[in-house]
Amino acid sequence: MSNNEITSRRAVGTQLSFALYGAANRMARLHKPFLQPLGLTFPQYLVMLELYGGTPRAVGELGLKLDMDTGTITPLLKRLESAGMVTRTRDRHDERRVLIHLTKAGESLREELWAVTDKIKTACQLTDEGLADLRDTLHAFARPAAIEPGVLPHQRKVIP
Repeated sequence: MSNNEITSRRAVGTQLSFALYGAANRMARLHKPFLQPLGLTFPQYLVMLELYGGTPRAVGELGLKLDMDTGTITPLLKRLESAGMVTRTRDRHDERRVLIHLTKAGESLREELWAVTDKIKTACQLTDEGLADLRDTLHAFARPAAIEPGVLPHQRKVIP
């Protein structure tokens, strides 16, 4: 293999991680003009969409669903609570668990936030089938690294 071929294969623009990083940043930037007037950040928007699936929800459950650790999701929820969108209460049956409830103000944004989702779908300029295929491919791509023991450096290898 020539030096040019090696250099070309190692160029940042050819790396999968760079393409994913760029796409994630682009997606967050696409949302910003729609979310800023509502006083929400992109991660807060994701939390709200997940809460529209049903509340109350435990903080840990939300974190797992959204792939956010406690150090990330807790400040998001505190800001949403300060903005009057959610309330946080201790679970009466298990004081260790904090439950998140939508407030009337949070519930009142439901249609506006779903409209943002529709606008983003339009901005992506893909068919519904293309968007579904892309989403499914990204989920399939992320799953093995997330669940296969020993794949990631911080995971312990399971020895049978």
